[in-house]
Amino acid sequence: MQVINNLPPKSAFWSGFVGGILAVMAIGFVITLPLVLKGQGLGGGDDDVVAAKPSTGGQVAGAQLPSANDPTEPTAGQVKPVSKTDHIKGDFSKAEIFLIEYSDIECPFCKRFHPTMEQVVQTYGTKVAWVYRHFPLSFHANAQKEAEASECAGELGGNVAFWKYLDTMFERTTSNGTGFPLADLVPLAKEIGLNEAKFKSCLDSGKYAQKVQQDMTEGQQAGVTGTPGTVLLTRSGETRIISGAQPFEQVKTTIDQYVK
Repeated sequence: MQVINNLPPKSAFWSGFVGGILAVMAIGFVITLPLVLKGQGLGGGDDDVVAAKPSTGGQVAGAQLPSANDPTEPTAGQVKPVSKTDHIKGDFSKAEIFLIEYSDIECPFCKRFHPTMEQVVQTYGTKVAWVYRHFPLSFHANAQKEAEASECAGELGGNVAFWKYLDTMFERTTSNGTGFPLADLVPLAKEIGLNEAKFKSCLDSGKYAQKVQQDMTEGQQAGVTGTPGTVLLTRSGETRIISGAQPFEQVKTTIDQYVK
């Protein structure tokens, strides 16, 4: 439209001035509104999920290359939110920090790191919760099936059975691929009180194979490149990668930067 060109110069000036102000206000509204709506919560809120902060592109903050000042612990990439359906050791509702460990049952470094994570949970009580997700490496022949077996234990006996089964495998494996015999998976289930026939049926079906691989894919998206790979996620959505089997004191130093 060319309406302004037909007005007297003085009227045209004031019409243009007012129009410019209205245009700026409209742009500000368009920019601000999504931010206001975005601030209404992530997922279902703290009662349901804990998610990493989204970037301006609507996704979780992208992975960053390590800087000269922080060569080992970059910000995480796209992190799957933590929910009550995860395998959690600790208090989901009270935890300020979640340590999401992507792990391989046949990895010797994961075996070494497992007691460290136990110590973390015991030290911080309800402030820190441990989330276990699978990351079976292809050159560890038994790791995939062992991960599936832990899922079957969880299906039949809930969170308590999952952790008891997992903890026992880590205690007994000699690592490096075939440290815990596949022939012992069903007897272990019976040993911890699970229904042997139902467990064997679950394991033989392979029903959790895709779930285990999905964990691994999501771990890679989060920036995990090896095991153990742990993502620190705060209740407010901040993230940080803790790479490798770091000793307790080093993990504690990282946690203390975020815990209140």
